[in-house]
Amino acid sequence: MPSTPATSPHHDERPWGNFTVLDESDDYKVKRIQVLPQKRLSYQMHSMRAEHWMVVGGKAKVTLDGREIVLSPGDTVDVPAGVAHRIENIGGENLIFIEIQRGAYLGEDDIQRLQDDYGRI
Repeated sequence: MPSTPATSPHHDERPWGNFTVLDESDDYKVKRIQVLPQKRLSYQMHSMRAEHWMVVGGKAKVTLDGREIVLSPGDTVDVPAGVAHRIENIGGENLIFIEIQRGAYLGEDDIQRLQDDYGRI
């Protein structure tokens, strides 16, 4: 699969890495998310969607409602709607995981940041 240029509406660069939307419909969205070494996403919640994550490369530490879980390639975790969560790259290579979102609304603005390393609260 060819890489998606940063100008594509389906690709977005973030301070922690980037994501590419692979597929979407009215009630689901599939993303490939890449997290740079020693970076992490916001500790956050979504009210309108649940997520399912599968690590395909690298090593992750997931915080799910205060509980920490370490994931390696092939490991998965479910993130129910309304549950505080974060994923962090704890390795020396890029962390790559696939995220499947399901819900009535999948917009990027359905996010409540509880803590953020990049001042986006």
